[in-house]
Amino acid sequence: MIYRLYERILLSDLHTLPEQICFMITGQDMLDAPDNLYRAAEWCRDLGIRSAMFHISTPDPARLERCLPRIRTISSIARLTLHYRETKEVRGEGMNVTVAIGKSGREEIACCVRRMAEDGMDPDSVDEDVLESYLTFKYEPDLVIKTGGDHLTDFLIWQSVYSELFFLDVNWALLRKVDFLRALRDFQSRARRFGR
Repeated sequence: MIYRLYERILLSDLHTLPEQICFMITGQDMLDAPDNLYRAAEWCRDLGIRSAMFHISTPDPARLERCLPRIRTISSIARLTLHYRETKEVRGEGMNVTVAIGKSGREEIACCVRRMAEDGMDPDSVDEDVLESYLTFKYEPDLVIKTGGDHLTDFLIWQSVYSELFFLDVNWALLRKVDFLRALRDFQSRARRFGR
């Protein structure tokens, strides 16, 4: 009952929302609370956030194979793009939700450089726009939310350079809507400078 009241208070105070959000969780988080992915995507959709991304950090993506059916249920409420191993699948309609399992930002940048070299790019012609055109994830989150005590990963290392970071003091398995709304309230109170 108290959380419902707190939710309503937080919702009434929200007036500036991020357009794009990235949640960073671990493989163990996903195994502990696989349904939270759907729930968080639903919260984003209901608030009118344009797109959400979930990065699941794991050195062994195969360990999360049993979670794939649950992840795919997101396509019933949104347009899901799932990156798993070397595959990419897209299904559903509505708000864009991307799930990337075991992907690395450093690996993505190295892949961009390799592809530019394969395409015979003149090094003098490489600038930020060219590099961005080679990125796998063309996604610049306004807000990156990290749950629990783990450190951030290198995922979206290029794309998130101007993102606002919010570290939740609760683990993914215990994530409630009020925790998410607290992150949004914090986001709207920040003066974004985009590196200036």
